[in-house]
Amino acid sequence: MSTPTPPDTTAGSRRRRLLVLAICCTSMIVTVMDISIVNVALPAIRADLHASTPGLQWTVDAYTLVLAGFLVLAGSAADRIGRRRVFQLGLAAFGLGSLLCGLAPGIGWLIAARALQAAGGTMLNPVAMAIVATTFPDPAERVRAIGVFGSMTGLALALGPILGGALVDGLGWHSIFWINVPIVAAAITATARYVPESRAARARRFDPVGQTLMILVLGGVVYATIESPTRGWTSPVILALLTVAALAALGILAYEPRRADPLLELRLFRSVPFSAAIAMALLAMCGFGAFLFVTTQYLQNVRGLPALTTGLCLLPVGALVLVLSPLTGRLVATRGPRVPLVIAGATLALGGVASLGLGPATPLPAVLAAYLLFGVFLGTVNPPITNTAVSGMPRSMTAVATSLASAGRQTGVTLGVAIAGTAVGPALTRGGTAYTGAEHRVWWLMLGLGAGILTLGLISTGHRARHTATRAAALFDGVDTGPAHHTAVPAAAPER
Repeated sequence: MSTPTPPDTTAGSRRRRLLVLAICCTSMIVTVMDISIVNVALPAIRADLHASTPGLQWTVDAYTLVLAGFLVLAGSAADRIGRRRVFQLGLAAFGLGSLLCGLAPGIGWLIAARALQAAGGTMLNPVAMAIVATTFPDPAERVRAIGVFGSMTGLALALGPILGGALVDGLGWHSIFWINVPIVAAAITATARYVPESRAARARRFDPVGQTLMILVLGGVVYATIESPTRGWTSPVILALLTVAALAALGILAYEPRRADPLLELRLFRSVPFSAAIAMALLAMCGFGAFLFVTTQYLQNVRGLPALTTGLCLLPVGALVLVLSPLTGRLVATRGPRVPLVIAGATLALGGVASLGLGPATPLPAVLAAYLLFGVFLGTVNPPITNTAVSGMPRSMTAVATSLASAGRQTGVTLGVAIAGTAVGPALTRGGTAYTGAEHRVWWLMLGLGAGILTLGLISTGHRARHTATRAAALFDGVDTGPAHHTAVPAAAPER
């Protein structure tokens, strides 16, 4: 057996590794920021392109739906044909999509370009995480690098509304997309020069049937939700979409267990912590997507605030995410995920209750105080979900588990925007108390989502739940290295 090569600790090598980390962090920032930055621009897009409420919903959901549907595929493709190659392709597709978004003459063009943007985005974040992990061979250095990479989500959420508001007010909504083009061009050049090529020792095989079934499930449910206010839930089109989604879901349950390398590894769901983590990711980001959609409309259309001021009103939310996420990560490492999950679920529920009192003339400090609760929720929910998803899993399944958790998050955002738009869409043109009254349905939804996260957090962190994770991990013994070499990802410290 060959002796492992010690990591290169020279100053030049370290500088190169940090440059690779910076490139990967840039990809994380632009893809995540394009979720929040667009929400601030929705009123301007609506006025300029004469877009309907479903059109605005699809402007957000075309992006998140494609991200949700193809994240797992992009990660396995990069493992097979080369991570740097796929990463560069993702940057190029994201940049081209951004350029076409900025040139969009109508809402249909914009939605199509957003889908192209997202196709590039699927090749960035999961692949960038793998690049970071392989670039830093020293375990301690790798943990720090992954921590920096993960914190970029909070930075992107903090920057998105402010940068978006400033660009919309100063240069128009097209500029929120054009700004991506030079950033992406620089990243492509830097990737070619500094990022080493890498592949997985054993790449998972492509699963076209599973991929198609997954898209049918997500697309059918989201399309039916968005179109239901205009067509009605009993219309033949809506019923057909829901039927297709249900049949596709049954197809996944019947087909995927028979594949050696399924797109959706259903055996992972025998772990209660993993299943709960996917459910909590979906619930949490459903709340986030709905909150962002209705809040930007409320601040601009009901209160008449300019885009930049709207972004500044959302700054406390992003700032809390940026500050609390690393603190939560350390808390998860020392005391386990239960406390952060309870805090996240409780603050989301309290944020929904507090927002029930918001009206057109509510003092702005009271509005911002309610938003702080959502900031605490967002800052405490993601680290424990990721930890819960991978706790006790064999290392061969860690990437798959993480990708499925990310897909759950994007699915949640997609559904949150679809549900929120359906709830407030008819009142959007009337504004005033009509809109804030319609918002109540969304705030009651937040209460339910928060209660669900709190309950699942308690269930998934108990002794019996951890035992199911151990049994599920045993199913994958020998997947890569043989039965005698099974290694599980350790769970966080138990609750004290």
